[in-house]
Amino acid sequence: MAQQYTKKIIREEFIKILNERPLNKITVKDIASACDINRNTFYYYYTDIYAILSEIFQTELQIVIDEYNDTLSWEESFIVATKFSLQNKTAIYHVYNSMQKEELEDYLFNVSGNIMSRYVEKVSDGISASSGDKKLIASFYQCALTEMVLRWIASGMKEDPDTIIRRIGRLFDGHIALSLKRSAGLNDSNKKQ
Repeated sequence: MAQQYTKKIIREEFIKILNERPLNKITVKDIASACDINRNTFYYYYTDIYAILSEIFQTELQIVIDEYNDTLSWEESFIVATKFSLQNKTAIYHVYNSMQKEELEDYLFNVSGNIMSRYVEKVSDGISASSGDKKLIASFYQCALTEMVLRWIASGMKEDPDTIIRRIGRLFDGHIALSLKRSAGLNDSNKKQ
């Protein structure tokens, strides 16, 4: 119990500090001091600052996975996933502009992939699309969403992601189902040949 509490405090203080300054300006000493622990205690839980960052992104990914609900659209699921970024814009921007940018990119790619794979599976119910095509469709949207979010971060996160995501949803409404039906049609025509 005390171990989980200490780890939670370390993560929370790290995020607070990351919201104040760039990642490369944060030291273990800064975090330990903010948590009122010694450096050995910090190292008992984490090998370095990057291990905290990795754990935070893994935790946030798990939250998205746990909160995914079959009644949610992919847009709603993605909006849930952006909650952490919106609450910690400066921290996300600092990670994006650091050597650990890849950690953020992987997190976004995994979140997008998880959301789109589940959504494509849900939409494909009753449609005999091939599993390869389902993966291809999910991957296409995964890549598009990841890149859009990265561009949003690079531009200073000025626009409201809720508005953008909902607009994309309206513009592309029905395209996933249509693509799945085309896959089923291609499968049927291949069987006839």
